[in-house]
Amino acid sequence: MAKRDKKNRYSGIGGQAVLEGVMMKNKDKYAVAIRKPNGEIDVDVEEYKGVCGGNKLTKIPFIRGVFNFVDSLVLGMKITMYSASFFEEEEEAPSKTEQKLTKLLGDKADDFVMGVTVAMSVILAVALFMLLPFFVSDFVGKYIHNASVIAILEGVIRIAIFLIYMVAITLMKDIRRLYMYHGAEHKCINCIEKGRPLTVDDVRRSSRQHKRCGTSFMLLVVMISVICFFFIRVDNMLLKLVIRLALIPVIAGISYEIIRLAGRSDNIFVRIISAPGMWMQRLTTKEPDDDMIEVAIAAVEAIFDWKAYLKEEFGYEVDESWMQSKTQE
Repeated sequence: MAKRDKKNRYSGIGGQAVLEGVMMKNKDKYAVAIRKPNGEIDVDVEEYKGVCGGNKLTKIPFIRGVFNFVDSLVLGMKITMYSASFFEEEEEAPSKTEQKLTKLLGDKADDFVMGVTVAMSVILAVALFMLLPFFVSDFVGKYIHNASVIAILEGVIRIAIFLIYMVAITLMKDIRRLYMYHGAEHKCINCIEKGRPLTVDDVRRSSRQHKRCGTSFMLLVVMISVICFFFIRVDNMLLKLVIRLALIPVIAGISYEIIRLAGRSDNIFVRIISAPGMWMQRLTTKEPDDDMIEVAIAAVEAIFDWKAYLKEEFGYEVDESWMQSKTQE
């Protein structure tokens, strides 16, 4: 194999950890690889064009981030339910509510339930990370008569709630394996974008932190909201609340553009703004074992020709005999 440079290349691949598996997405196609209870790897490949189906609005900077966020939630919920189906011990009888929904909506019942679940998730996130800090700081504002101090306090509370939440879920025993698969997902993408062959050994020595991670996106949303709300101030409490809610799509759009830039550039500015998210990923990713890495590799290979990518971006071909010898080791 030819000598390759050390500069990362953008691959366009994104992913997510699921129960005992990994989802990898490339353009409109995604693959979910699951390590089944019997040890085999199940790979399912599907298409997902988003809730707007490629509408022109999804291509406009700062607006596309909102659609991308919704798509991530919808697809994330779908693949999570799919992965969980492999580990259901016995088929439970449908509840009365489920029976009514199936009778009323037919094949659309699952989509309806998924939509409601996604909506509730967004509402809970907004309540926890946006509204709770606002009401707490407003209460404290009765005793502190300085608008700048209150604005800073609201920001500190918002960041503190986010950090406490992230630390709390890492303490859950079942989450650890999910975070190990999260690490395997990142390692695979980093391995490819570093110009290395997609083997277990090369993936293992790759970093488990990635600048385009959803963890970094969430942290950016929190930090950008702190900055926006500090400079945008009004005295009326109701108007203040309306402005916060109205700015959520704007903040999500800005955060998405920064994450998108981070995936395509490695200058000093990008490294600085990416640093907090990369640090946070020390909590949300763990070192995977080789079995988990194999699952992540299977997901990548189902939707992405990494050998052609290495040839195009790094200028070298992977020798098939060398790959076979690595597989047999």
